[in-house]
Amino acid sequence: MLVNLSSCPPRQLQGDSPDVLAEVLRDEVNLAIWQRQLPPHVQGFANSLLGLGEPLAESLCIELQEGYDSPELPTLAAGFADLEGYQGFVADVGWLVRAFACLVDARRIGLRLRRLDRAMCPRFHVDHVPLRLITTYVGAGSQWLRDGAMSRSALGDPSAEPAGDVDNQQLAAGHVALFKGEKWLGNEGRGIIHRSPQLTPGESRLLLTLDWLG
Repeated sequence: MLVNLSSCPPRQLQGDSPDVLAEVLRDEVNLAIWQRQLPPHVQGFANSLLGLGEPLAESLCIELQEGYDSPELPTLAAGFADLEGYQGFVADVGWLVRAFACLVDARRIGLRLRRLDRAMCPRFHVDHVPLRLITTYVGAGSQWLRDGAMSRSALGDPSAEPAGDVDNQQLAAGHVALFKGEKWLGNEGRGIIHRSPQLTPGESRLLLTLDWLG
């Protein structure tokens, strides 16, 4: 018997193995979360970077070659290359780029690495992209809603958002999430609803996002 996916709410899956990320390829899944623990040297570098208090906002378009070798990222956060753990951090980002590209057979990946001192997208919304990888190396992670917690027609309306944090879910630092957007074929009207976390004065995040460009 054929099942009409439009009549079934999208699912969100979580697990402590990177294998869970492949579940986002299922039609009925719009969010997959790898609940990983960051290696200590990567965590240490990220903490040191934020501790300097310097701005960071980098964007790269990565062209991938056949074979999906980890990309060379010589310019990534190069201004912080003297911090302990830098090479390990760059290697971690490169691994995520390669894994993301392999999953969707991508040839071009858009990378953004940013230090954030305020909520970048404070209202619940959906992304108009096929698929986006989001991970926070330090600080509060992105929040998301299960389907039905908020009317999609009311996205962007502060008064329609759920009160408090009772019904939403939040990524922890280190977690790697694949957010399926509205431009994924067959996922129209089913993109995962999410927002940036509110930050307290003096709080910061180190955020990495990867987008499938082609």
